[in-house]
Amino acid sequence: MSNSIFGIVKNSVLGKRFHNIGYLPRWIIFAIDVFIVLVASIITYLIIYSLSNLRYNYFGMATRYGLIILVNAIFFLVYRTYAGIIRHSTFIDGVKLLISTTTSYIFLLVVNFSCLVFFDKVIFVTTGLFINFVLSFLLLFLFRILIKYVFEKYMHFEDKKKLINAVIYGSDANAISVANALKTETPSRFKLRGFIDKFNQNKTSKSILNLPIFNQNKKIAVILRSLKADALIIAEKSLSKEETIAIVEECLEFNFKVFTVPLIADWEDEKQISTKVKSFEIEDLLDRKPIVLDTRAISTQLDGKTIMITGAAGSIGSEITRQILSFNPKKIIIVDQAETPLHNLSLEIKPFNDKVVLRSVLADIRNREALDMVFAKYNPNVVYHAAAYKHVPLMEENPSQAVFTNVLGTKNLADLSLQYEVECFVMVSTDKAVNPSSVMGASKRIAEKYVQTLNSNLNSDNRAVKTKFITTRFGNVLGSNGSIVPLFSRQIAEGGPLTITHPDIIRYFMTIPEACQLVLEAGAMGKGGEIFIFDMGQPVKIIDLALKMIRLAGFIPYKEIDIKIIGLRPGEKLYEELLNDSSKTLPTHNNKIMIAQEIQEDHASIQTATNALLLHLGKSSNEDIVSAMKKIVPEFKSMNSVFETLDA
Repeated sequence: MSNSIFGIVKNSVLGKRFHNIGYLPRWIIFAIDVFIVLVASIITYLIIYSLSNLRYNYFGMATRYGLIILVNAIFFLVYRTYAGIIRHSTFIDGVKLLISTTTSYIFLLVVNFSCLVFFDKVIFVTTGLFINFVLSFLLLFLFRILIKYVFEKYMHFEDKKKLINAVIYGSDANAISVANALKTETPSRFKLRGFIDKFNQNKTSKSILNLPIFNQNKKIAVILRSLKADALIIAEKSLSKEETIAIVEECLEFNFKVFTVPLIADWEDEKQISTKVKSFEIEDLLDRKPIVLDTRAISTQLDGKTIMITGAAGSIGSEITRQILSFNPKKIIIVDQAETPLHNLSLEIKPFNDKVVLRSVLADIRNREALDMVFAKYNPNVVYHAAAYKHVPLMEENPSQAVFTNVLGTKNLADLSLQYEVECFVMVSTDKAVNPSSVMGASKRIAEKYVQTLNSNLNSDNRAVKTKFITTRFGNVLGSNGSIVPLFSRQIAEGGPLTITHPDIIRYFMTIPEACQLVLEAGAMGKGGEIFIFDMGQPVKIIDLALKMIRLAGFIPYKEIDIKIIGLRPGEKLYEELLNDSSKTLPTHNNKIMIAQEIQEDHASIQTATNALLLHLGKSSNEDIVSAMKKIVPEFKSMNSVFETLDA
């Protein structure tokens, strides 16, 4: 009956007015609290004086109870019990009320006892003061509970069709905090159906926050379907990475949304907690163990030094910059030719460590004269070279630009690092340089050869050279500018379809922070001349990645978001080479970093071939440029490209 009445209210003009109801001014809350104390006083009078017929003539009834109300009002002001929003009352608000009414009670007891000592008379019946204290607190507390209940139960005017029916996985303190936060969230996103707990089998008939607890005696998908839920919120802090991934995989298989929330700190309030509840990201599905860095070695290399990062405005370069900040360098020089992204990065990182001098340099690594001025001005100790052209199909159409940036740019930086006696030069390369099938991969392999042989040439000449030349090589990075993930995210936002080049194509993936952590580690452990390769984990089928991203976004693959096969792009491989092939690598102290065993070549011949290649730029056809690249990298075999005929 009550539900139907409230339903009529919701749909009426009055209901619409309630929908737009604001927060009451604090003075009105204060006045209501004072009125509640007055009601408690009247009830106390009826209990004590009417029933027991006790009379005290020291003060009149109005004066006595006026004093009780005045004292309570004063302590309401002292403890600001009126400052909270009633509909969002929390445990803290209840504690404030308890402290305020208890202080008032103690104060009145002291006044009463003082009158007895000095005047041999009492103002109040002691029992009456206690009853008034209990009634005042209970009525004040119940008033807040009632308002909170009414708003939660009947005054939520969000469109129920837009609320996500969700079940929380877990029933520990972390899960309860999340549930509390979501129940008071404004505007609401979720309608909670209950909790799932696999650890305590005795909670079958119990509940938390008036929500039932279900044992995981069936598959999670079955439980969610029986509760007519749309999503699962993972809030159980004791779950391992493997258990979490298994739960997510099961939910995605049956098209249930998955949300996650990190561990809740004791000091966080409900608003902070609710903002942490976010959709499960594709990065979270990478089954990878945490990386343990040798921070001492990295700190020794970077602490108090001047560090230069090229391509600093890109996804890899910017993350390297952020991570270097924690190792207290003296100065960081961020170099890029992209004006706006470089400016944005400088604004972002300046507040993080004000002890580090930050300089933003707008320069093109292909311009040796401009780079020479940068080296002469700042004299860097360590250079991280992340600037590169990386989009495979685009470089197939513009091979001269791939050589200009990836080969000439790297050569300029390496030569200047040698000239200005840089301690360590770390080049960021790619797995596409292994048996390259594209212009981009071949250009990076030529750059690798130049850097590697430059170091070996220095050693063979027995010259006192400080510079260590190190190359790091890894695969696709989730979320980077060249990654498939941003493309899929954009296509999902546009309603699809997701475009995949081949149903069997696979790639290795790691996150941007992981890749940059390993770059720093490799740079610190390198002796010079090594090509470090990273453990990329298990290969991922791109079509599986697409299916998971669609489901994580809350859509049904092929029904709500389609997937379209468009064919391999120019220069694209179906399978990337395994980076952790034990027959081609040497281990290091970090099991995620290995050293590639590459055939050592003579620097003089590589330098001659590279210079000959650079002479073709701007003068020769694309075919001539690619032919010159294939002479330097004999294993370069063009695939899906107009340059395939050159392999004959």
